[in-house]
Amino acid sequence: MRYLLLFLLPLLIFSKPFKVATYNVENLFDAEYVGTEYDDYTVKHNWTQRMVDIKLNHTAEVICDLDADILGLQEVENAHILQQLMTRLKRVGCPYRYSAITHKKNASIQVALLSRYPIKRQSDIEVSVAAGVRNILEVEVDIKGKPLTLFVNHWKSKAYQGYESKRIKYAKALQSRIAKMPETKEYIILGDFNSDHNAHLTLENKINDTHGKTAFNDVLKTKVGDYLVEEDEMVKADKGVHYTLWKELPVDQRWSHKFYGKKSSLDQIVLPKQMFDKKGVDYVNNSFKVFKRSYLFTKKGYINKWEYKNGKHRAKGYSDHLPVYAYFDTAPYIAEKKKRNVQKVEIKCIEDLYTIEALEGKIKLENVVVVLKRGRSAVVKQSIHGRGIYLYGCADRLEEGHRYDLLVEGIKTYHGLKEITHAYRVKDNGAVDNEQYMLSSDTFMPKKIQQNEVLKGISGMYKNNFLYVNEKKVPVYFKKKKLAPENGSRLKIHYAHLGYYKKLQVVIYTKKDFEVWE
Repeated sequence: MRYLLLFLLPLLIFSKPFKVATYNVENLFDAEYVGTEYDDYTVKHNWTQRMVDIKLNHTAEVICDLDADILGLQEVENAHILQQLMTRLKRVGCPYRYSAITHKKNASIQVALLSRYPIKRQSDIEVSVAAGVRNILEVEVDIKGKPLTLFVNHWKSKAYQGYESKRIKYAKALQSRIAKMPETKEYIILGDFNSDHNAHLTLENKINDTHGKTAFNDVLKTKVGDYLVEEDEMVKADKGVHYTLWKELPVDQRWSHKFYGKKSSLDQIVLPKQMFDKKGVDYVNNSFKVFKRSYLFTKKGYINKWEYKNGKHRAKGYSDHLPVYAYFDTAPYIAEKKKRNVQKVEIKCIEDLYTIEALEGKIKLENVVVVLKRGRSAVVKQSIHGRGIYLYGCADRLEEGHRYDLLVEGIKTYHGLKEITHAYRVKDNGAVDNEQYMLSSDTFMPKKIQQNEVLKGISGMYKNNFLYVNEKKVPVYFKKKKLAPENGSRLKIHYAHLGYYKKLQVVIYTKKDFEVWE
């Protein structure tokens, strides 16, 4: 028995899953100034060796806790600061023996990779000779005799004229390299793509210079036809088709970056069919996760990014991105029992959503009118006398007074208020008179109407947080407390949302939505 265990021990070690992760560390610069640094990473802005040491400590803390066997990094200035990071990691007991980094000349930041497995070769994929366009890092590691290629990416951001055509150059360069590889070559694509996993549904008009064609979905082929590729389609997929692991998580958990409250899935791990074929290295099913520790968030729930305020680095925070990771193994991929056809999209009415607590798949709402839009949220209806519903934080690409077909992926009930949490514009059906979908003073009766209506031209007395109208009263909630008028004021409400928070309430969003009558 003892000899049998000795014989099996290497096999047991061999079959242990390993973790692959990607992390945008948010501008890890050294303290040497060579002229390619961002302007705010100089002594003038308090970027000193002391600040670098603090940044290294914070970055090392995350990497140690993440404990990935292979880690792709974005926003690393150069090989010098990467070596400092490795030294710091070794000092705190989290060593990485192997590393690689791109070598794009005159670039402010590079992409890199840390590995506990031997690196057999590395190279740069040049996307463009232009100084501001980063290279893609290609690294081949040896997983106990099994070769595995990693592609570490950091595509052009959407800021500073970040048109979609610029990200398409990255995707084309990557696909060109993949096309030259053997059919059975195993690889993983990861990094910060500055693109949502469903970019075809979220592409903003101001950066859409490609007639809706997207780098991540269309060129990298994470979408075939109208929908994202499903996991159970991968084994029979064509070469160059890829599966985004964000599909593994519930809709409301698909984010690793938050900017002014807008959640995005910019950080990605993307797989070809070889990771599902039960040969060589395979994906460990349902192992994809976002790395979340309490210290990576502020008390208010924001990502605890590196703090830069009033032109100075403050020696606080970590990064504006969260790491994402997944497990892989030399043991065969285990497929789940095939679910019902999740690609099928059912056509529903708003009224139907009030009978459903959560969605199992996608639904389509046709001819939805944006009755009122404030910020990234809106109230929509399909008919004048039909029910309305609230779009929470997902109305970015919608315009008030327009009619749309919407693809809906998420709904919830928040303290009694029915909300759509994930909706995407499929088709703009043109302008419409949205005011005919609102309730006026003649039709406003607090005891008879339902939530998610829009009110217009309502007058009444504001007293003790209530609005008195037609001898009835209804609670009033001002989105900004400072907007609340003096007690006893007479109000003329131009537009408001009849919302719900444990009970019906009139929600007033902006100063322009009401006035105080003398």
